[in-house]
Amino acid sequence: MADGISSFWGPVTSPEWCEKNYVYSSYIAEFYNTISNIPCILLAIIGLVNALRQRFEKRFSVLHLSNMALAIGSMLYHATLQRVQQQGDETPMVWEMLLYIYILYSPDWHYRSTMPTFLFLYGAAFAVVHALVRFGIGFKVHYAILCLLCIPRMYKYYIYTQDMHAKRLAKLYLATLFLGTLCWLFDRLMCENIAGWYLNPQGHAFWHAFMGFNSYFANTFLMFCRAQQLGWNPKVVHFIGLCPYVKIQKPKTQ
Repeated sequence: MADGISSFWGPVTSPEWCEKNYVYSSYIAEFYNTISNIPCILLAIIGLVNALRQRFEKRFSVLHLSNMALAIGSMLYHATLQRVQQQGDETPMVWEMLLYIYILYSPDWHYRSTMPTFLFLYGAAFAVVHALVRFGIGFKVHYAILCLLCIPRMYKYYIYTQDMHAKRLAKLYLATLFLGTLCWLFDRLMCENIAGWYLNPQGHAFWHAFMGFNSYFANTFLMFCRAQQLGWNPKVVHFIGLCPYVKIQKPKTQ
């Protein structure tokens, strides 16, 4: 904790990251780890507006809202470093991955109601257990397994997509995931060394920023692929030349 600034939230009850606590405000424990979630929220709003405006399936609106909820939960966790807020960060992480699994695999699911029912019950059960038990490394392993389950399907979508702009989205998704993971590992494994540096590179904050873009690129790529499956003639265009999004042209019968 920084000298002269007290904690509004009381003693820390959750794991801390490699950033000094309460340096700028008594209301924000880890300042950079908190504000670095803002890009994810802004990008989720852009994705949500696009999904609603073009009347994509509700699953994509829920997905963007899930990204937003996850970022807000992460902000609350890093601002307070409290056990309850940590759950508000980690539980949405699992829910979000279950939603990705549903979107990725639902086109090949023969029993339409079985998959969402199972994933919903799994997510609800995890939330209850996670509220009662501290997982620690078990949570990270569980989350990594859910992420790995998504990779084969993402690769299948990539190799079957001919549009170069859509393929670029998939490459940006991988690049931001790789860079974000490096930042996370650097912050976690090198913290003792970083503590002695004059300037903290804020690896965990960069992880948040990269993962905000990562989620947006993944969502946009999946929107493109789903629009192709439905025959909506999708194109990847850019807002003011920078932010990619999917523009569709539905058949008049739809």
